[in-house]
Amino acid sequence: MKKFLSRILILFAAAACAGGCGIYSFSGTSIQSDVRTIHIELFEYKAQKVNPSLSNDLTEALRTRFRQMTRLEQVDQDADLEITGEITAYNVNASAISASERAELSRLTVGIRVNFTNRKYPEDDFSDKNFSQYAEFKSDLSLESVESDLCKEIIDALCDDIFNATVAQW
Repeated sequence: MKKFLSRILILFAAAACAGGCGIYSFSGTSIQSDVRTIHIELFEYKAQKVNPSLSNDLTEALRTRFRQMTRLEQVDQDADLEITGEITAYNVNASAISASERAELSRLTVGIRVNFTNRKYPEDDFSDKNFSQYAEFKSDLSLESVESDLCKEIIDALCDDIFNATVAQW
């Protein structure tokens, strides 16, 4: 029993040291301790097919992700970190064809281009990095009937991609 308790104590001590150093956290981020602020600009909509709420929905979801997963304060100017981007693609295509050459599944794909600026550590910067995610739906359904749910799924995946590329550095 003593051996078990000592292992638990060592585990907690190691976790406290790792979390307290300011570089690594349990959320998977690797943000330096002197980086305190972030600005996420509204993503411009530049895709040909229009989804009027996608730009705002993506931007707000990304802001929420950073609010929930980091200690960074969101500011409107002079931030340590800055994320800007644009929605470059919003397409629906057939993704699975049946033996009778009829589309069984359709795929909604959203493509974005992201720029990341780290004013404290410019070696982490990147520009024009492309991300793309998709969700599939049965072709007998109209896009309008499933679009909201598909967009939520795609936005969540894009937020994961951006978060990992910027502060998790995966």
